[in-house]
Amino acid sequence: MNHPAELALHQYMEDAVNGRSKMSEETINQVASDIKDALHRQFGSSQPRGDFSLRMSNIGKPTCQLWFAKNKPEKALPKPTTFIMNMMLGDIVEAVFKGLLVEAKVDYTESERVSLELDNDTTINGTYDLIIDGAVDDVKSASDWSYRNKFESFETLRDGDSFGYVGQLAGYAKACDKKAGGWWVVNKANGQFKYVPATNIDMKEELQKIQDTVNTVEKNEFKRCFEPEVETFRGKPTGNTVLNKNCIFCDFRYECWDTLQELPAQASQAKQPKMVQYISLATESVA
Repeated sequence: MNHPAELALHQYMEDAVNGRSKMSEETINQVASDIKDALHRQFGSSQPRGDFSLRMSNIGKPTCQLWFAKNKPEKALPKPTTFIMNMMLGDIVEAVFKGLLVEAKVDYTESERVSLELDNDTTINGTYDLIIDGAVDDVKSASDWSYRNKFESFETLRDGDSFGYVGQLAGYAKACDKKAGGWWVVNKANGQFKYVPATNIDMKEELQKIQDTVNTVEKNEFKRCFEPEVETFRGKPTGNTVLNKNCIFCDFRYECWDTLQELPAQASQAKQPKMVQYISLATESVA
């Protein structure tokens, strides 16, 4: 285990499963109140979600994605009908997880809105999830794949961080003058949870990235952040190029790459080959 609170949480969960403890009415009411607030936030407004602005939740994202969000928001892929439900599930996980911390007698500081002051009179605002033992932590719900791969360690998260979680945590830590703790990650597929500490985070580097992002957004100059990857099959290049792994979930990938097309894996001989997002093919440009 990577955090002392993990043992307390697992002990409480074991006691609850075996009928040796139950959640207090006060904690149940608090969890219910937090979920009610989330329902209002996610479903309680018929208004658009707002104009572009730099926030803690997006400050760690690739600058090319931020450029599109600022200048061509209408080019984003339509949100799936499951989008708000997925956001809501994340809110529920956070609310229940905090309730478990209370019942496991883990002391923590509740979420609070903070501001990060940068050069050029720029302020980035956001609300951190919680503070335990003087360190800022984020609570994340994750798919089974992300839980096992992306959140395997700080290094695997940092190296594939297209959602900007590392920069977000660094920003929160600096804004409230605390250490950067890590991520409490809950597997949505089976309820497993773990703590991923930001052990090797370079705060100076991450804060400089945030400042660089602000400067780039203010200059309003577009530059792609990632190049296509060479497709390989059985260890050999096929001659095709595919979308960079950091761009797979970008809402603007089709606008950024006008040759992008999702096709069955070209070199595969399987009856039902996986779908691949190609930038170009060896024989012709994907158009």
